[in-house]
Amino acid sequence: MGSDVPKQYLQVGGRTLLECSVAPLAAADWIDEVIVVVAPGDARVPPRLAALPRVRVLAAGGATRRDTVLNALNALTGAAEDDWVLVHDAARPGLDADALGRLRAALADAPVGGLLALAVVDTVKRAVPDGERPMVATTVARDGMWLAQTPQMFRLGLLRAALRAHPGATDESSALEAMGHRPLLVPGSLRNFKVTTADDLAAMRRVLGEE
Repeated sequence: MGSDVPKQYLQVGGRTLLECSVAPLAAADWIDEVIVVVAPGDARVPPRLAALPRVRVLAAGGATRRDTVLNALNALTGAAEDDWVLVHDAARPGLDADALGRLRAALADAPVGGLLALAVVDTVKRAVPDGERPMVATTVARDGMWLAQTPQMFRLGLLRAALRAHPGATDESSALEAMGHRPLLVPGSLRNFKVTTADDLAAMRRVLGEE
C-alpha cells in the first residue's frame, strides 16, 4: 500500500475502511453482535465505531488471520455451537446489503455454511516461479474456479474445531475443507474486492463515492 497508516484506517469519504466494512454488518438486524478484532494496544480504533449498537471492539488480534478469528470465536461465551458466525475482512469495505442478504438466504438450511465468491471469467496464467520478470509457465483451466470473498459464514462449533485442527488455514473455508466439508459458494459482487494496493484504494473511493 505504501502508507504509514495501516490500510484499515485509511479514509474513504470521511470514514475509515474499517468503519465502512463494519457498517453493513451493524445495519443487518439479523446479526446479534459485531466483534471488531484489533491488535492489543491499537490506539487507532475510531471511538464512534465502538459506540455503534451491537458492536464490540476486542483487542485480541493474533499473528495470523486464523489466530485472530479463533480468538474472536473463543470470546463468544454465550453462543451455541450451532449458531451462525460470519467472518469479514476489514479490507473489504465494499460489501453491500444485497450480497449479505444473498449469503444469509443461500445458507439458511445449510448444515456447514459457505462464503461469498466470484466465478473466474478471465483466462488464468500460472507464472514461472523464478526470474525478475514474470513469465507464463502454463494456462490454467478456469472451469469451476472461483475467487473467495468475505463474509464467510459457518456454524460456530464446526468452524472453531476446524480452525483449531488446521492452524495453517488461509481462510475459514479452507479449514472446513481440510475437515472434509464442502462449503457452498454464493455469488458475491464486484464491488466487494479487497483493498490491497494504492490502485485498489482509489478504485474503492470511486465505488463508495457513488453512494
